[in-house]
Amino acid sequence: MALTSSQVIGIVELYRPVGPVEIDIVAVHGLNGDAIKTWTHEADKVCWLSDLLPTYIKNARVLTWGYNANINTLMGASTSSDRILQHAQTLTEELRSDRELEDATERPIIFVCHSLGGIIVKKALAFSSRQTAPKNARLHSIYTCTHGILFFGTPHNGSSKAGALNSAQKLASLVVPKKAAMFESSLVKALKAGSETLESINDEFVPLMSRFRIFFLWEQLRTDLKYTKDYIVNIESAVPMLDGADKCAIPADHRGMCKFQNANSPGFRTVLAALKRYSQAAPMVIQQRLIQDAEMLGERRKHEAMELLRDSQPFLDQSQQERAGALEHAVRN
Repeated sequence: MALTSSQVIGIVELYRPVGPVEIDIVAVHGLNGDAIKTWTHEADKVCWLSDLLPTYIKNARVLTWGYNANINTLMGASTSSDRILQHAQTLTEELRSDRELEDATERPIIFVCHSLGGIIVKKALAFSSRQTAPKNARLHSIYTCTHGILFFGTPHNGSSKAGALNSAQKLASLVVPKKAAMFESSLVKALKAGSETLESINDEFVPLMSRFRIFFLWEQLRTDLKYTKDYIVNIESAVPMLDGADKCAIPADHRGMCKFQNANSPGFRTVLAALKRYSQAAPMVIQQRLIQDAEMLGERRKHEAMELLRDSQPFLDQSQQERAGALEHAVRN
């Protein structure tokens, strides 16, 4: 479904291997971005996710996720009515549904994120990690199966009121004149409200990071903002001071850092090498994690069953209590 003739919403398959599929690579764009255009070189119309990547990683199904990330109402485009949490929940549900229909709920996942798309992915993984109750435990698999994340210019620490809003305005100015833009979407309001939004997401995500292979990429060139040139997301925000993560500059501006014209484009081989490393390691890692998580959820179900039996015993007669005791013993063992 499209909001305009060119804006695609939901999961879109960009490439499917002829042979066995062993991994899902999922791309998520940022503010005022597009599920396909964000990753497409403007001059040659090369979408590297579908035109270049499959040549080198032949066992990956490549997906992109589109959502309404508009932050202005020019030219009749509706703004996003969802906050980051709602976008994160939608991404989790739609990706899980797609994988369920593909009979691939245990397939490893690598996320490729541009700008604020990385914030949504972080929130989605934190949300998925908490889904362990019987009715929604299926959503936990997105967290379980995620092996790697590439962050292209994601503003992890752009947390001050002025900084967060300023970044959003800079991003919007790439698409529309600054004086005409109407910054009114809930996405911008969530950032404009203060540092709590990004700080809260970081607080949720940092304890989970050791489970993922992470690559932080930052823009090395300033972006032309019509009247000046500036970094949209500076290195301090794009690359948190964390050990164990891969880090590298991309010799491009914020908008161009996630577009590659050909295999020799600056930065492409670095990104490709990371995706190959993560893809090769992912199946074994995720297989072990699925076993561990199944055991964890099994123990949780046992504990819940025993609690339910204990709570019900005061309302049972003696024979029923004896049967409940025997059942509790069987569940425990």
